[in-house]
Order: sequence, then structure tokens, then C-alpha cells
Amino acid sequence: MSGRIFFHVQHLLGIGHLRRAVTLARHFAAAGFDTMLVSGGMPVPGLDPGGARIVQLPPVRSTDKFFKVLVDEHGTVIDEAFRQRRTALLLDALRQHWPHLVITELFPFGRRQLRFELVPLVEAARALPQRPMIVSSVRDILVRSPKPERVDEMIDLFGRYYDATMVHGDPAFIPFARTFPRWREIEDQTFHTGYVIDGLSDPGTSAAGVGEVLVSAGGGAVGGPLMRTAMAARALSSLRDRPWRFLCGHAMPAQDVRALCAEAQQIGEGVVVEPARPDFTSLLRNSVLSISQGGYNTMIETLSVADRAVIVPYAGGLETEQDLRAELLAERGVFQMVTEADLSPVSLAAAIDRAMAAPSIRAFPRVDAGGVAKTLELVRNWLT
Repeated sequence: MSGRIFFHVQHLLGIGHLRRAVTLARHFAAAGFDTMLVSGGMPVPGLDPGGARIVQLPPVRSTDKFFKVLVDEHGTVIDEAFRQRRTALLLDALRQHWPHLVITELFPFGRRQLRFELVPLVEAARALPQRPMIVSSVRDILVRSPKPERVDEMIDLFGRYYDATMVHGDPAFIPFARTFPRWREIEDQTFHTGYVIDGLSDPGTSAAGVGEVLVSAGGGAVGGPLMRTAMAARALSSLRDRPWRFLCGHAMPAQDVRALCAEAQQIGEGVVVEPARPDFTSLLRNSVLSISQGGYNTMIETLSVADRAVIVPYAGGLETEQDLRAELLAERGVFQMVTEADLSPVSLAAAIDRAMAAPSIRAFPRVDAGGVAKTLELVRNWLT
């Protein structure tokens, strides 16, 4: 092995953070790095870490879209004993792996709720006999903090503990400065990698989903309203006679899945409701239209392979990430957007018809989706 990498990731509601981290960890391992990925969220089926080792901490999740209350896998609010036990397990994993590079996903630019374990983690890393390089890994857009003192805290933590940050986005599309106002203070330590995406299908390798309307919502934890509205919008749209496929993520509440299946049965032929599939990008490439939320992975996959799309970004709680990403693309005419506040069967059907009358996404310039290769290049240089 040419180096040891220790990667901490925590997802609280959606699964985009974990998917991106698993993708990078898999490629780190394939490149010859001894990679340990420590996950603090609920287990997600179907992810492929390749040769990377996954260490699962006692999982926590958020109870709502404001991320203020964390609970364990049984729904019990975590207490100080839980925090201490989890932190001890995390630090044990660090010392056993003895890494050359420590990566924390989002922290210190987010995951403030995990300070109880992440500050001890980077402090312990700095105290190792051979101090590893410590790097933050963030997506293209940060959630805007309503409190200036929170940004002060981010800068302070970064300055005290971190050597660099990798921004997994395209600065020509969304520069880090767009959502981090004090980026100039860490500009020399900030590296844009392009978007991290993996496993895109090749044209012609699968006929699955040809000519269909594809409706999806990532992990599905907050996707129920969009899925139900899309089901109702079908009959109002110009694509009413096309087959419609609804993909239910593993985190979609069971009652939402049951309600969707019941509505599909009433409609009869032409509507399929099923669990999310590993060949999602083949379905996306072959579909006539995609309807989805605006999460990091789905958006970049849509930009990379889809024909036409309608985006309904999740905007619950303090989240601003999906709205901003979707707004920027909608302004350029790449696809149609419906806000959650305006979402209804009528508004969604109208957006579907506008998308079908607009140019294909494939007619627009591509965003930089080479984030895996550029991240690997950075890591190789650092560890060399």
C-alpha cells in the first residue's frame, strides 16, 4: 500500500454524503491506498466500497429537517454516555489505522452537531507520532449559516486543525465563494476537484426504461410529497400515455410507499412503483423525462446523461443547497424547476410540458464531472 487514508462521513437525513464518500473510498482503495471509511449514519444497503474497509459507528440520524435532535437506531435521543462511547470507538479506529491522511466529510463547514467526536478526532490525529495531513471534503454548496459567529467558528476550526479542503464541484458553475463568504481566507488551501460521480452507464448498454418518465427522490426520506404529486400530475401532462416508473428509496417511509402503490393500482397499466435500482443511470439515460429532487448525486447524474428533466428541490428546514443548485441551472434553461412552495399536480404538469418543449439537456455545455480522478491526483500528490 502506498499510504493509509482515514475517512469520516456522517449522513443524517439523505444519503448523498455517504454515496460520495463511498465512491471516493472505493477509488482510493483501487488506487492502492489502505482506506478505512468510518460511517456514523444509518446503514444503507447496496453501496459498494470495493476494497475499502467500512467501520460502522453506533448510528445516529436526525429526527427532522432542522437537524437539531439526534437519535440512535432505535429512535432514542442520544445522551452523553452515547457520545462518549461513540467517540471512544472512533478514536480507537484512528489509532489502529494510524493514517497518513485524515479526511472529514463536511466538517468544519458543517456537521456542527458532531463536534463532540470530530474535534477529538482531529486533535488525536494531530497528536499521532507521525502527524497525518488533515483535509476537509465538501460538496459544491454549503448551507448558508444565518449566524455570522458560525462562520467565525468554521474559520477558527479550519485554521487550528486543517491543512486543506477539497471542494467537489466545478468553480465555473458554482464557485465555493458563492456560499462561503470568507473563502479568501483559505483560498490557498482550497482545491476544486470537479463533481464526484461514478458508475454512469454507457449508451446502448441497456434498454431498460426506454421512453419512460422516471420519478425519483434519492434515498426517499423526504420524497413522499413529490412522488405523490407526480402520480397526480401524470394525467394532466402531455406524457400521460408514456410509461411512468417511480423509484422508492430505501429511506422512504413505509406508509408513503404503500400509498403510492395503492394509487398505481388504481391507475392500472402504465405505472410501475418499485424500490430504487442499481441501474438508475441507465434508466435515467433512456428516459424521455426525469422528475427528481435536486440533491448532489442525482443532479450531476441528470446533467451527465439525461435528456430532459424537472427538478423539485428539497427546501425543508435550513437547507438552501438544492434550491440554489436548481435555480442556477433553471436560469440557464437546462431544465425546468418547481419550488416546493409551488408544487401541485397542475404546476408539475405544466413544468413537464415546458421541459418537453425546451432543448435537450444534452445540448448544453457539460459541467466538470471528473471529480474522482482529480481527487485521486490531489491525494497522490499529498501523500507523495
